[in-house]
Amino acid sequence: MSGRAVQHSSPASLPLARLFAMSYRWFLDEVHDRLAGRGWEGVRPAYGFVLLALRDTALSPTELASRLAVTKQAASKLAEAMVVDGLLERSADSTDGRQRRLTLSVRGQQLLVEVERIYADLEGEWADVIGRAEVEQIRQRVTAAMLAKSGGALPGLRPGP
Repeated sequence: MSGRAVQHSSPASLPLARLFAMSYRWFLDEVHDRLAGRGWEGVRPAYGFVLLALRDTALSPTELASRLAVTKQAASKLAEAMVVDGLLERSADSTDGRQRRLTLSVRGQQLLVEVERIYADLEGEWADVIGRAEVEQIRQRVTAAMLAKSGGALPGLRPGP
């Protein structure tokens, strides 16, 4: 596990937002540590947001920037790094040859599958600590809260500011 443990006088009184932030950081660090251990060196945390955005559809760099809520320049730079790493492919748009579309390469799809396996492993480890039913209950309750607070649809996942 990465990071340094910090003692708290009363963990039960920690704000939920802080616990979510700590658990998110732990999950992210574990995913990347385990990816590296499985031969996926150099995978940057921001890659995950692009993998998810392109999971089921091809996007232009402008659409990717909008989906990630970043500038077109930032999205293009990130996409270029992923093309160089063999995770994305560029192709001409079928309706406008001047427009380029980004899609996951076979290697990018393989990375996404590997990440999903690691997520399942991590959830299994949490289930070993707190119980499988409790993990599912957390998923259902957090999903319900997010749906209620975001107008009935889950918000997109995007990098932080």
